[in-house]
Parts: sequence; structure tokens; C-alpha cells
Amino acid sequence: MVPCAFGGATALMKCEWFMPTGSFKDRGASVMLSLLRAEGVTAVLEDSSGNGGAAIAAYAAAGGMQARIMVPASTSAAKTVQSRASSAEIVLVPGSRQDCADAALREAANTFYASHNWHPYFLQGTKTLAYELWEDLGFKAPDNVIVPCGAGSNVLGCSIGFGELLRAGQIDRMPRIFGAQPANCAPIAREFLELDPIPAQPTIAEGTAIAEPLRLRECIGVFRQSQGGAVMLAEAEIARATLDLARRGFYVEPTCAQAAAAFAKLLASGTITPEETTVVVLTGTGLKATPRFAELLGVAI
Repeated sequence: MVPCAFGGATALMKCEWFMPTGSFKDRGASVMLSLLRAEGVTAVLEDSSGNGGAAIAAYAAAGGMQARIMVPASTSAAKTVQSRASSAEIVLVPGSRQDCADAALREAANTFYASHNWHPYFLQGTKTLAYELWEDLGFKAPDNVIVPCGAGSNVLGCSIGFGELLRAGQIDRMPRIFGAQPANCAPIAREFLELDPIPAQPTIAEGTAIAEPLRLRECIGVFRQSQGGAVMLAEAEIARATLDLARRGFYVEPTCAQAAAAFAKLLASGTITPEETTVVVLTGTGLKATPRFAELLGVAI
């Protein structure tokens, strides 16, 4: 974790992109695929055009397993190169991201569906984030943890991990857990904030653009139980945070820059204070978002 002044106070930036495939998804993928390999599974199916697919492809390759990654047909080839490099088969599915997920469910009748959104052992991997934060803070819990939230695996993983530490008597309270979502696609945040749902719109925070998250109710429960909450962010706020972080030496995806933008917003509202220990989880490297950075900088590539 790296202390960084942002939004008028100092947060501890958790640099999750140091994972082998460049994102936090390695935590869940490594645990889930290790279990499946031990159970004799030799081929897996996943639907993801981004970090999840890259992690599943890489750990399947490491374990000698075949991986088939289904992605929307509109997906940029640049987003699937990493999966292809790990020998994964890429299947282009016509239609939306939801159409792709529906197609994967149908294909699950033929190939084991190792979905990072469905499989419970993926969350048993993401919970290690909580243990690592506890250890790095001298075996104490932070006051607040802010994570980007799409399907909610980091929200739920932190809840599982810190919950285990609490029941074991290793911490005396749960940290408040906050999830950051783009206003253009914020079904979990809108539900938590009791706002009417709206159709999903394109967002630069594409890694969290999950229109129908499977564990919406569970995420809402975590926010309420931990006395945390959800933050919605405009595209301009996400873009500004992305460049502000880069200028401080944190070259990360707009998707995870949301967590820093949410930190500034929570400070401004008085929901959290500068004296509290707040961890901002930066989930993925900016190297995977070069076209987005080019757009933000007005650079042609």
C-alpha cells in the first residue's frame, strides 16, 4: 500500500495490478482453478472480455487446462490478446454483454462454467485482499475500504475475509466497505441509494459496466452491515481521477480510478474523515486501457 494525497486527504492506495496478469482477478482465478483442477476438471468456460478472462486463461494454462472465453462480438481485439497469448480459445458472441453471459450459460451444458461471477470459490480467492490489508496494517482493520464495483467480487470478498477475522477475534470491528460505480451503469448503487433503475449507457469504467449483477442483494447487504455504502460517479469525475492518479505515478484503468474518485466524494460529503484509515483499492493496470488514455489525452494512436 502506498500513501497518496488525493481529494484533500491521504489514502492508502492498494496496488492490485502487481498480480501476474495485471489485475486483482488473479486472486479469485488462482483459487478457483486450483480447486477445479484438483477435482479433475480439464477444460473451463468463462465469459469476459477483460481482466477476468485474462486471469482465467492464464491460470488455466498454468494448470494444463483448456480455457474457452466467450466475449461480445464488438469487443476490441486488444482486450482479448492477453487471453489468446495464454492459448485460450476466444468465441465471439453477437449482441450485448448480457447476450454473451446468456450464451455462456447455455454452453455450460457442455463445458464446465468457471464463471468468476457465479463460482463461490472465486470469492474465497478475493477474500485474501482482506487478510493482506489486515497484515499490512499491523494486524488491524482499516476504517474504510473503497473498491470499484461491477459484479461485486471485491465487495463480497472483503466481507468474507474481514468477517472471518472478526469471528476469530483478530479484529474488533468490520471496516466500512464502499463500492464505486459509474452513474452510466450503476444498478447496485442505484438500488442501495433507492433510486429508480435506468438503462445502462456506455462508460469509460467498462470493467464495472455490469447491467445485471448476479449478487446485487448480497452486495447491498454488505454495504448495510458494514455501515458503508455505494457511490455513483459521473464520467467526468472518473476521467479526472484517472489522469490525477497517473500524474501521481499510479497508471491504472479508469475502472479502478473510480475508487479514488469515490474517496474524494466521500471526504467532501463528510461520510469519511481525513483522520480515518482509508484503503483505496486500485484493481487493474492502465497498460490495459491505452486507448482510453489516448482519448483522455487527445492523442492519436
